[in-house]
Amino acid sequence: MPKAFKRSLTISGHRTSLSLEPEFWTVLKQAAQAEHKSLAALVGEIDRGRGKRNLSSALRVWVLNRLLKVS
Repeated sequence: MPKAFKRSLTISGHRTSLSLEPEFWTVLKQAAQAEHKSLAALVGEIDRGRGKRNLSSALRVWVLNRLLKVS
């Protein structure tokens, strides 16, 4: 499996670093483009709805759910 890499984003006014595998970043970027929003805006929406789950985990689950809906 490819190694995870970090990206820094500003979410809700604060800077944060997230570590995800490249495939997850690709799907997130494609989803943001499809929804005509920035990657940070999409991640911010996911962040607000994640509950107690950590953000990296919430992003992976969001990507999985999106891909399951498409297939």
